[in-house]
Amino acid sequence: MNAGEDYNDDRLPWLETVEDDYREGPSALRIILLVLVGLAIIAAALFGWWWYQRTVTGEGTGALINAQEGSYKVKPDEPGGMKVEGEGDTVFAASEGATTNGSVDVSAVPETPVDGKAAPKASPAPIKGASRVVAPIPGTAVPKAAAPTQAAPGPSAGSATIQLGSFPSEAEANGAWTRLSKRFSYLAPLGKGIAKADVNGKTFYRLRVNAGSNGQARELCGKLKAAGEACFLAGG
Repeated sequence: MNAGEDYNDDRLPWLETVEDDYREGPSALRIILLVLVGLAIIAAALFGWWWYQRTVTGEGTGALINAQEGSYKVKPDEPGGMKVEGEGDTVFAASEGATTNGSVDVSAVPETPVDGKAAPKASPAPIKGASRVVAPIPGTAVPKAAAPTQAAPGPSAGSATIQLGSFPSEAEANGAWTRLSKRFSYLAPLGKGIAKADVNGKTFYRLRVNAGSNGQARELCGKLKAAGEACFLAGG
């Protein structure tokens, strides 16, 4: 080993080149991201504050408002609008069974009957069954036959007749007459008649009464219709 090689191997360490200790700072992209995140946080805070201010009330204590004393509906002095006769709560009182002072103007009911094609009049059905003659047995007394029950007088010819209803059986027609004559005392003295009619293969029993003249028949029908009953002029 020569002297030159010994000099190179024995170099002191502080005479060697040392790299500088350099620390890199934050990059530009990282700075931009941090700024954007900060702006987003500020925007969210501002939006939350605006939404809170929008939902809360400006004034008031939150106390409940009590209802006013007395009736909350007050009838105006001048209601206005079209005036209707009979307006009020009479119908409610009548439905509960209270006695009302209502009256019906019968003259206001139209005298002309409702237009409609009346069914063809059918002749009264003949009374079925004939009377039998019982021969007396020798040595026994023959009891006297009971007097036949007198039927109610039917509508006479040449007078106006009104029909009170049509029923599928004669018993229902008689029941309707009993109900109507009890409800309307002025019907009881009139002559009741039940006419049997066949319409489209079905048998109906028409309850009719003799109303006298045409004018009396119209007036009588007007009273019944005003009371809610069915009635029309059947003919004279």
